[in-house]
Amino acid sequence: MSNGASSQDTYQQLQAALAARRAAKRSDGHVTMGRPLRLVVFLVVWGGGTLLTALALGVGGGLLPILTLLFPLSFLWFLLALWASRIPRIAAQWERAVVLRFGRFQSLKGPGILFVFPVMDVVHWVDTRLQTMEIPHQQVITRDNVPVTIDGALFFQVKDPERAVITVQEYWSAINQYAQASLRDVVGSMTLDELLSEREEIQVRIAESVESRSKAWGMHVDAIRLLDINMPEDLKRMMSRQASAEREKRATITKAEGDRDAALNLAAAARTMAESPGAMQLRTLQTLDGLGPTPSNTVVLTVPVEWHELLRQMRSTATVAEDERGSAAT
Repeated sequence: MSNGASSQDTYQQLQAALAARRAAKRSDGHVTMGRPLRLVVFLVVWGGGTLLTALALGVGGGLLPILTLLFPLSFLWFLLALWASRIPRIAAQWERAVVLRFGRFQSLKGPGILFVFPVMDVVHWVDTRLQTMEIPHQQVITRDNVPVTIDGALFFQVKDPERAVITVQEYWSAINQYAQASLRDVVGSMTLDELLSEREEIQVRIAESVESRSKAWGMHVDAIRLLDINMPEDLKRMMSRQASAEREKRATITKAEGDRDAALNLAAAARTMAESPGAMQLRTLQTLDGLGPTPSNTVVLTVPVEWHELLRQMRSTATVAEDERGSAAT
């Protein structure tokens, strides 16, 4: 049992390390769109420089100077063309370039064509679109000491690329780790019932906690969504039994209320039949019609229906006469 728990913990740690590594790699993603422009610059500088050199050597006269100097000068133009081709860059509409010149912040450029001088400048590309990050499985103990495993998704956007690059190292990894810590803090302060019934409030609290810190890093947290909440199997079985007992309780109460309403309706129907002399006869005929709906069934009444009414009247008359004799005797 302990080996299974330790292997599960190791697996979760590995998943968290892989998520952090993916976050670090995604921070410098850049869509390369300037290759055709750089190729044109390279050909223009190299070809134009070589052609001008050849013309200049030709004007000076002699084939020997051309052969001895053209190839070295062409190689120099080739190196210059390589350097010049690295100067123009193209940033997409959603990209911003943080330019550091000799290690100091120089400017924030983009979108469109921008110029970066190799050797002097270093560029950090930042994606300003709404980005999605996975929050790996987190083992959390709730306030009522129930272990749960929670994972989620974080939606955020870089609002200030300068601060995101200069203030924090690997902002993807930083916001991911802070979101994991905030999730554990918020869930650890709640009971299991609150966790299951107030997911929207939990998501808002985690987002506000991460937002309050990530603002200083130049980022904005759009939302945090909890994807899955896993509990121990024995706890799931107990919750299933509790839900089943609760439903059985509601079913019993509903059946009892139905029996009570049926009894009240039957009592009202009995009073109505007692007040209407022909109601009982109609009810009897309706019952007989229900007993023999097909021609193959035959119902025989040994006592006419009118006799029931006659006996009821005789009993009523006898009761009245007895009451009169009792009152006369007193």
